[in-house]
Amino acid sequence: MLSKDQIIKIADDLAAAERNRTMIPRLTAQYPDMTVEDSYAVQNEWRRRGIEAGRRPVGRKIGLTSKVMQEATGITEPDYGAIFEDMVFENGSEIEHAQFSNVRIEVELAFVLKYQLTGPNCTIFDVLRATEYVVPALEILSSRIEMEGRTIVDTISDNAAMGGMVYGGNPVAPTEVDLRWVSALLYRNETIEDTGVAAAVLNHPAMGVAWLANKLSAHGDTLQPGEIILAGSFTKPMWVQPGDTVHADYGTLGAITCRFV
Repeated sequence: MLSKDQIIKIADDLAAAERNRTMIPRLTAQYPDMTVEDSYAVQNEWRRRGIEAGRRPVGRKIGLTSKVMQEATGITEPDYGAIFEDMVFENGSEIEHAQFSNVRIEVELAFVLKYQLTGPNCTIFDVLRATEYVVPALEILSSRIEMEGRTIVDTISDNAAMGGMVYGGNPVAPTEVDLRWVSALLYRNETIEDTGVAAAVLNHPAMGVAWLANKLSAHGDTLQPGEIILAGSFTKPMWVQPGDTVHADYGTLGAITCRFV
């Protein structure tokens, strides 16, 4: 376990990297004995500072829930991060590329909660009952820690590489469609780059939300009404550059488009 001073030092280093659009060396190289609990302590310090600075928390993201993402990163354990209001973009937005580092896009579903979700025994049925609607979403990944050789400890400390999200398409009640079979076509500059089906997320995207509720319970936290939960990607990360237009077609659930400038 790391000391409080070490936790604060890492949070300071990550904050500087975010400001300067730079990367720091892998934490596992700097602190070989760092644990998962240490990394969530770093993330919580980052989140606390954001709230103290006036940023409004609006939800959570879940990462590394699908085989495609685990294979892309070499990490087999899911993680989670925080979402602030200023990280959420509407469909059709022009987004400043330079505010992020190592910018990539993932295709996801977002769950918007009507009721509180509490672990430790949260199930898929609890999630479906608590969800007001599900909406297509893109996650913008931004990494502040060098990417080669990263472990779960690095990604958690880096707020699970959360940079932002874009939502759009048609919100639906979770019982209106078979969420396992929601699919998407991902385009960059009018060229199709990837496709995916939401069942890739733990066999049902609601299972990711149940995992999160149970994981938060172990940390003394719960999911609150109105929160947005990004359930995890069902495509591999797609790199984007300034000038790129991203389009995700979710069929009957509509589409999302954004442009990076």
